[in-house]
Amino acid sequence: MALREIRTQGDPVLEKVCKPVKTMTPRLQGLVDDMLETMYEANGVGLAAPQVGVLRRIVVIDVGEGPYVLVNPEIIEKDGEQTGQEGCLSVPGVYGIVTRPEHVKAKAFDKDMKPYEIEAEGLFARAICHELDHLDGHMYTELVEDGLHRYEDEGEESEE
Repeated sequence: MALREIRTQGDPVLEKVCKPVKTMTPRLQGLVDDMLETMYEANGVGLAAPQVGVLRRIVVIDVGEGPYVLVNPEIIEKDGEQTGQEGCLSVPGVYGIVTRPEHVKAKAFDKDMKPYEIEAEGLFARAICHELDHLDGHMYTELVEDGLHRYEDEGEESEE
C-alpha cells in the first residue's frame, strides 16, 4: 500500500467522467488499498479514484461504520433532504453549505466484484452522493449555497 497524491480543484482530471471497471485486476485492487490508506491519512470520510488521478468508477467511504468500497456505484433511490457543511480533500481548508438527500440507496460491486446494495442516511448518504459526483466530473463547490468558508475562520469572533 502507498499514499497517493490527492488532486486539487483546478486539476483537469477532476472534471472528467470516469470509465466503468470491467474486471478487478491486481492493479485496481492495489488502487483500492492505496485509496483507503490515502483517505485515512488525510482524515477524510471518502475518496474517489479521480481524486488520485485514476479515471475509474471506484470510491471508498468510511464515516465510522467501517470502510466501504463501491465499484461502478449507482444511486437507485433517494429521498428526503439535509442541508449542512460539506468539504472535500480536493478543496483543502474550506467548506460550504450543500443540500443533499437524507436517504440514498445505491448498488455497486465490492472489491471482489460481488454486487451489493447499500442504504445510507445522514453523513453516509452525503458521502455517497459527494463521491459519486466526482465520478462524473463534478465537485461539491458547484452546489454550495452560500459561498466557501475557511475552516480556520471558525470561532474567530471579535471580543468586544
